[in-house]
Amino acid sequence: MRVESYDVFWLLTLALPFVLPGTYYTILWRRLFSSGDPLQSNTLQIIISGLPADTLPEARATEPTGTVPFLLSRFSSYTGKRKKKKKMKLGKVELCHFLQLVALFLCFSGMSQAELSRSRSKPYLQSGRSRTKRSWVWNQFFVLEEYMGSDPLYVGKLHSDVDKGDGSIKYILSGEGASSIFIIDENTGDIHATKRLDREEQAYYTLRAQALDRLTNKPVEPESEFVIKIQDINDNEPKFLDGPYTAGVPEMSPVGTSVVQVTATDADDPTYGNSARVVYSILQGQPYFSVEPKTGVIKTALPNMDREAKDQYLLVIQAKDMVGQNGGLSGTTSVTVTLTDVNDNPPRFPRRSYQYNVPESLPVASVVARIKAADADIGANAEMEYKIVDGDGLGIFKISVDKDTQEGIITIQKDLDFEAKTSYTLRIEAANKDADPRFLSLGPFSDTTTVKIIVEDVDEPPVFSSPLYPMEVSEATQVGNIIGTVAAHDPDSSNSPVRYSIDRNTDLERYFNIDANSGVITTAKSLDRETNAVHNITVLAMESQNPSQVGRGYVAITILDINDNAPEFAMDYETTVCENAQPGQVIQKISAVDKDEPSNGHQFYFSLTTDATNNHNFSLKDNKDNTASILTRRNGFRRQEQSVYYLPIFIVDSGSPSLSSTNTLTIRVCDCDADGVAQTCNAEAYVLPAGLSTGALIAILACVLTLLVLILLIVTMRRRKKEPLIFDEERDIRENIVRYDDEGGGEEDTEAFDMAALRNLNVIRDTKTRRDVTPEIQFLSRPTFKSIPDNVIFREFIWERLKEADVDPCAPPYDSLQTYAFEGNGSVAESLSSLDSISSNSDQNYDYLSDWGPRFKRLADMYGTGPESLYS
Repeated sequence: MRVESYDVFWLLTLALPFVLPGTYYTILWRRLFSSGDPLQSNTLQIIISGLPADTLPEARATEPTGTVPFLLSRFSSYTGKRKKKKKMKLGKVELCHFLQLVALFLCFSGMSQAELSRSRSKPYLQSGRSRTKRSWVWNQFFVLEEYMGSDPLYVGKLHSDVDKGDGSIKYILSGEGASSIFIIDENTGDIHATKRLDREEQAYYTLRAQALDRLTNKPVEPESEFVIKIQDINDNEPKFLDGPYTAGVPEMSPVGTSVVQVTATDADDPTYGNSARVVYSILQGQPYFSVEPKTGVIKTALPNMDREAKDQYLLVIQAKDMVGQNGGLSGTTSVTVTLTDVNDNPPRFPRRSYQYNVPESLPVASVVARIKAADADIGANAEMEYKIVDGDGLGIFKISVDKDTQEGIITIQKDLDFEAKTSYTLRIEAANKDADPRFLSLGPFSDTTTVKIIVEDVDEPPVFSSPLYPMEVSEATQVGNIIGTVAAHDPDSSNSPVRYSIDRNTDLERYFNIDANSGVITTAKSLDRETNAVHNITVLAMESQNPSQVGRGYVAITILDINDNAPEFAMDYETTVCENAQPGQVIQKISAVDKDEPSNGHQFYFSLTTDATNNHNFSLKDNKDNTASILTRRNGFRRQEQSVYYLPIFIVDSGSPSLSSTNTLTIRVCDCDADGVAQTCNAEAYVLPAGLSTGALIAILACVLTLLVLILLIVTMRRRKKEPLIFDEERDIRENIVRYDDEGGGEEDTEAFDMAALRNLNVIRDTKTRRDVTPEIQFLSRPTFKSIPDNVIFREFIWERLKEADVDPCAPPYDSLQTYAFEGNGSVAESLSSLDSISSNSDQNYDYLSDWGPRFKRLADMYGTGPESLYS
């Protein structure tokens, strides 16, 4: 099976070796518009590829005479077959076409290439037939991509030597895209493409073709494989996959400094033509930058580009295929180039001199002024250092730099005094921390300015001659004695007189006084070193003309010790002696303490009192180290005889004059074990009868506990039986008879009960005063009775009870719930009590009271209407 072509193709192929010897050239052409005769088509596409002669080993092996005889033999055999079908003559028109093809080949031989391969047929054995050798075939087709025609695109033609043209052979196609993209005419072997092809999606298709006997449907030749390559056209523009770009380059860079490289990719075939050959150009950004046409490297094109003048540039870079020729496709991207800063600008002060006014009362470390030298650079290139290089305030002021604002901060190191100096002059220098040596030729990277500081006079408070006055006084000093003197003066030129006083917040007990004019400090109370050894007081000094100006001085008064405290036991001793103690045995070691603090330390002397010196039970030994030992003088101590001994001990200190005290040591007799450890010291245990055992004691204790439990149960039950203070709604209070067996003292008993409390519920109650709270000044007034609205009576009642609970000294110190049963007043039926009828104009007759006996005589006299009535 082979690909059918035309005689012109072989003529051109035959002529090429003579034009360019040593190379085998093939030309594949096909019509773009299907028509009967290829020579009649209007458009021809020529694909030219050059192969070295030694790349055709099969041809050389088959045709020993070389390439040209092979082509001639192929041409002769093919033209012979053509003559059988139709005799072809080369007339003037055909010759003209042939010469045109030769000229086109000579023009485009170096630009367009296509590969033409050939394969040799394999031996094919059929039963009853001898082995035959297949002819040479072309196994590649070329198809243009992006065909937009309405008819199927003609690809090529397959033909088998077995095909005699009688229709007995049919051709079938299989492989990639068979039937879906490529179809074959089973009678003629013509291959067409039915869909638009895109080389960027798939560059080639591998198909298989086979010739079958139409009657038996058996192959007449082995299956042949061929490739349809999609021929590229320039249908893809270059694209910048990494764009847009951002880059930076230092300012003041020389010409040709590389900035960034841009890269554009073209999806077209880079091995065919110039469709994928890209060149770069700059559309925007000139004359500052340029781009390498082949590499896409962007470089600086102007020297001394200053960031301070313009710090950012926007470039537009174009990539165009077809080596930049007309008709090529192009793509663009943007490149933002930022000029990075270098230290090319020195600092400069905006002014040659500055002046600031500060009050003399400004405290140390306060900020006097802020100055800043301007620097057009940024970041680390604008960091500066300030220093005072000259002036009369070198020791008074200092300057530092603010890391955030790069300002020079002038602060005070010492107190200012208008009376001593009224102004200062400083010469300050500002310089870059890191200067760039490349730009030192532009000038010094530093600048100086003059700062004048004017000190303003202010009314200052009095100043003490010393910040602290240490004083000493004996705790035995008398009230009114002089301790020391403080002195303060007005630092202003007016020199106003000063008055002194003590800040009582530092002398709450008012131990000291100070003379307002002289500043002499005296004692106001007796001092006790053991209570407070050091008194730190603050003395205030005020100007007489302006009391708001107050100075403060500090006085530390140390109280000197005298021997005014007698020694005493260092602790409460619990001394025991065993019943089996031996004579001379140490039973206790004692020591003493003294609240005084003598300069040479304490020295105590121990002895027994005169009354206890001759006792026969215990003795004392002074250890001469501020301790003493208590020893036994005999043995045979028994608890039954005496369980406790009291030993008076006399202690004397070494003060001048010396003080002494008598301390009693309590010694208990105990039953001890063999090691001398006390087991029990209870002497009452021996008083119990001998027959009372431990079991009897336990039984007695159990009985006592049982009685206690019974008593608790009885009390609990009685509490539950008590009626509640507030009656239930269902209970009728008329069923309860409250009986009182209490007879008053009559009318003369005016202190038994206050009748006004019964007549008015709104009587003011006398509040109790808590003993643990300092009472406030209370203004007592006579109780006034006024009509209170019914809607506030309960609120006032609760408020009064709350105040009583707050000031009640017996109230618990925690929150408690208090329940009050209060009915209120203002009943529609008014009061039913007869106690209030004395003040009312009632018409009720109470004469019957005189018939009730002598006990009601007083009531009958009060409410009766007879002639004996008190109010008649």
